[in-house]
Amino acid sequence: MSVWDELTGQSEAIDVFRAAASGAAAPVDHTATHASTGSGAMTHSWLITGPPGSGRSNLAYAFAAALLCRNGGCGVCADCRQVAARTHPDLAVLSTDRVIISIEEVRTLVSSSQYSPSVSRYRVMVIEDADRMAERTSNVLLKALEEPPERTVWILCAPSEADLLPTVRSRVRSVRLRVPSATDVAGLLERRDGVEPQTAVRAAREAQSHIGMAHRLATNVDARQRRASTLSVALGIRSVPDAIMGAARLLELAKADAEAITEERDAEERESTLRSLGVEPGQAVPAALRSQVKTLEEDQKRRATRSLRDGIDRILVDLLSLYRDALLIQLGAGLELINVAIQGELDALAERTEPAETLAVMDAIAIARRRISHNVTPALSLEAMLITLTHSTNRKATP
Repeated sequence: MSVWDELTGQSEAIDVFRAAASGAAAPVDHTATHASTGSGAMTHSWLITGPPGSGRSNLAYAFAAALLCRNGGCGVCADCRQVAARTHPDLAVLSTDRVIISIEEVRTLVSSSQYSPSVSRYRVMVIEDADRMAERTSNVLLKALEEPPERTVWILCAPSEADLLPTVRSRVRSVRLRVPSATDVAGLLERRDGVEPQTAVRAAREAQSHIGMAHRLATNVDARQRRASTLSVALGIRSVPDAIMGAARLLELAKADAEAITEERDAEERESTLRSLGVEPGQAVPAALRSQVKTLEEDQKRRATRSLRDGIDRILVDLLSLYRDALLIQLGAGLELINVAIQGELDALAERTEPAETLAVMDAIAIARRRISHNVTPALSLEAMLITLTHSTNRKATP
């Protein structure tokens, strides 16, 4: 067993990081940022890019464990377990559940990067979702990347290189991940989570190889029901009133999904915070400690906003898969469908629309995703999208 075993579909990238970790005993090459990804040379700053669900952060922490572990990432020692728990003394992590990473958070991380390693060869700094930094915030990080301490290694994660400033990109070595195959993701669910093969394959396919979402669909009945309800809403729309009601229903589903994800985590965080402050369960929070609890609650509210936006986007991705399947049927492409479980409904949808109308609906879904990402009211965005759907599905006249 090793830290690389739970990664899937990224053999080329794993080879790069495994080779770098193996040679990490040598001095860090601060000039190797533009070396090819096939090189095994170690450098002080890395950027892992890839689509959502490709396993960017998983690979980042596997590499961190390989650098901090005395056995090169065995996966079972104290160092590897501490990295997995994000508690290793030489690992610093910056992740956010909010829309952006604040400049104060980056300044704190940059300051801690100046410390020497305490128990390992390196001090490893991981920034998940590095694309969520504003330009001013990125410039704070840039200074740390330009003049890093000898034994500090930065690992940034982002969807693409274009999401970061050119000056930051020039200071890192980029390793691109690809979308893993549904077969690879299903195999991971079977091996790691003990999911039945049939359930694993369906979850991987319906999640479109998004590893985190595939895990949720395979292990959470409510998540599967939410997805089925989403497709059912879209398939039942025939008129503008249907579209208005459908938009409300989709928003309701997104809220329920977001609450399910955050509720348990919020409770655990509050309990952990109160415990660390010395407050027993059920005990009133002393006045002197209320400001710290209030800060936690404010962070959780901001995270809830991000979770709702992510939940709406998941719904739109599911709808996009529905019309993608219908288009493939209309064109007779012969490619594998995502929503095989509702083949009959897909056939009926493809029959009552033309390919041009199906494409128009897919465009409307893409526009809705952009609008919501730019803070347009979700209800209005969803209504506009579904009204486009009614125009398209009713355009094909019945003889």
